[in-house]
Amino acid sequence: MEKEELKILAQNLANPQGEKGIEIGEMMNATNIGMTLESIRTLLIEDNQHILEIGHGNAGHLKSLLSLAQDLKYTGVDISETMHNEAKKLNKEFQTQADFVLYEGKKLPFEDQTFDKIFTVNTVYFWENPVEFLNEIYRILKDNGTFVLTFGQRDFMEKLPFTAYDFTLYNNDEMEELVSQSHFKRMKTSEKEEEIKSKTGNETIQRIYTILTVKK
Repeated sequence: MEKEELKILAQNLANPQGEKGIEIGEMMNATNIGMTLESIRTLLIEDNQHILEIGHGNAGHLKSLLSLAQDLKYTGVDISETMHNEAKKLNKEFQTQADFVLYEGKKLPFEDQTFDKIFTVNTVYFWENPVEFLNEIYRILKDNGTFVLTFGQRDFMEKLPFTAYDFTLYNNDEMEELVSQSHFKRMKTSEKEEEIKSKTGNETIQRIYTILTVKK
């Protein structure tokens, strides 16, 4: 891929726009589905809980999430209008259980202690003020709630050509240090490995990623 193509890919991974964004949203759902489903499993979702996903993409995984327990309510927030519209379109059948909210990426537009479980996959690279944003997540999470933060590790991510453009990368120690600067008190780190198709071609690569389970 040429430098300009890599830049466009990086921009659309951060904030998918238009037709290209829809295409990249589909690709992201396909390449991230393992990380996403593993993150959802880690939440240990129970009946009647309200789940928030930060950066839902096209939310192609919503059906799997809602099948895990009874009477769940799901809210997704995203900065991409393209993904917001695409997620609503793809998940029409779940509109009584699912809400999609467009936001600006800094302040989460919810009341204090709204959610039982919160998760986010592959978004932390784009947070402008990570500690402030973690404190926003803390604010809207119930006292006995769980937050799951999933990210590709720096050693793996920096080998990908598009991460040179506006990605902030972390290893486990750096991420734990970041979380410890926020209001959150407890965290557990779990490392995973999977084989995925590259975003820049058809070759398969081994992805090493981390699931951080965080509590108040």
